[in-house]
Amino acid sequence: MALTNHILAPAAAAACCFGRRVPLPPPHQLAVRRKQKSVVVAMADLLGDFGARDPFPEEIESNFGERVLGNVDTLHNILIPTLSVLSIARLPLEPNPAPVDAADARRLLHKVVGWRLLDDADGMRLQCVWKVRDEACGHELVARINAAVDGAPATVVFEAPNQVRAELQTPSAGGLTVNDFIVAARIDKVKTVDLIPKKRVWA
Repeated sequence: MALTNHILAPAAAAACCFGRRVPLPPPHQLAVRRKQKSVVVAMADLLGDFGARDPFPEEIESNFGERVLGNVDTLHNILIPTLSVLSIARLPLEPNPAPVDAADARRLLHKVVGWRLLDDADGMRLQCVWKVRDEACGHELVARINAAVDGAPATVVFEAPNQVRAELQTPSAGGLTVNDFIVAARIDKVKTVDLIPKKRVWA
């Protein structure tokens, strides 16, 4: 009886809160409803089984696995990443690089950020320009770029009042090589956010 009163007490209070009495269902119906609300249904019952199942004996006897994709005897080839899909900053420099022609240079230009291709009396070369906040930031950027170049042929200079210019070319090859684009990709990874002018934000 105490259990019945415990179940009826909240319902009776809710029924009397608007100043009029509302007939309540019998106690045994309240207990049934309370029991139904506590039922937990597994997600697998609602959505079905998404996992794989073991094959039936009849399926194994029919050798169905020989006629579907994913056969265990399938030869899997491991593809070696090529220059077009690999980040060229991770490639090692070639000891004796051959010069690239204009068409290859334009294709490789898509692998670096912010660089432009120059072709004049001095031959083909890569050039990139950064705007910095002041002279101190310019010299700091030159030092960072020289560290990233790691001895590769490159011209990196600070141009007053607030510009750093880098040019890449392989003199021994008489023009541009793949090494120049690899070095440019490595320079692209140099941190410059703390050296460039801050953009103004208008409210």
